[in-house]
Amino acid sequence: MLVFPYRVGVFHVNERTIVSAAILDGKAIAQEIRSEVAQQAAEFASAHGRKPCLATVLVGEDPASQVYIRMKHKACEKEGLDSRHHMLPDGATEEQLLEQIAELNADDAVNGILVQLPVPDQINEKKVLDAIDPLKDVDAFHPENVGRIVQGRPRFLPCTPYGIQQMLHRKGIEVSGKHVVVIGRSEIVGKPMAMMLMQRGSELGRESANGTVTVCHSRTADLPGVCRQADILIAAIGVAKFVTADMVKPGAAVIDVGINRTDDGLVGDVDFDAVKEVAGHITPVPGGVGPLTIAMLLHNTLIAARLQAS
Repeated sequence: MLVFPYRVGVFHVNERTIVSAAILDGKAIAQEIRSEVAQQAAEFASAHGRKPCLATVLVGEDPASQVYIRMKHKACEKEGLDSRHHMLPDGATEEQLLEQIAELNADDAVNGILVQLPVPDQINEKKVLDAIDPLKDVDAFHPENVGRIVQGRPRFLPCTPYGIQQMLHRKGIEVSGKHVVVIGRSEIVGKPMAMMLMQRGSELGRESANGTVTVCHSRTADLPGVCRQADILIAAIGVAKFVTADMVKPGAAVIDVGINRTDDGLVGDVDFDAVKEVAGHITPVPGGVGPLTIAMLLHNTLIAARLQAS
């Protein structure tokens, strides 16, 4: 029987070998991180007489955004962080939003600021992100924080990419020396993910960095062929079930960042049922990367509180 690295769950059915990937449980890993944050947040509160505080801002009444905001505030409450929410109407002007951000920048009781994206069309998203104090930019979208990531000396790391790096680290999946293929070049996931994994080192150690990284996008020639070279394949393009089994190298770790609403419910960018028979590790949707994003937001808020208190 042919054995691939990282592969588990081998069954024999009518002389045919089926190998099923190990499922990477994002909920369990996120809970580990959140428990660590809760303990450290309690220590911070004891030392400074106040809890780390996250402020969120939402413009409009988009149902999905409202759900995400509620999840973030519920997580703060559960893990011992303070949180505040500021709601602006759908017709709010760019000036009104910038004024709200300026107030939060000046409020010493607020450690982290998160403006829920997307914002309405009348507001320039980049101008909004640029207005957040870099020391309170817990999403790590400010140009100063992005530049620090590129230079390998981050203040904060973007929540979703950092959650993925934490997952790989905590499950013993080494990045160093491996070929990592990232499908998608967004400012939120694709670009920072590539930068983080190609660095010489990381806060999690050298084995969680030093990857050979290829970033793919809509203009990539022979995209399936490039994907098949990946030891670690990260899909972040927002197209339901885009990654099929024939695009995956046997034994590869497949990380699915996508969340797509279909008639069959939530699905990822990876055809999970087919790819799990080829991959060595795979994340489910839901329950994979998503919970880690919120866990790392709490982590970044704690780091911001420490920086501002020092």
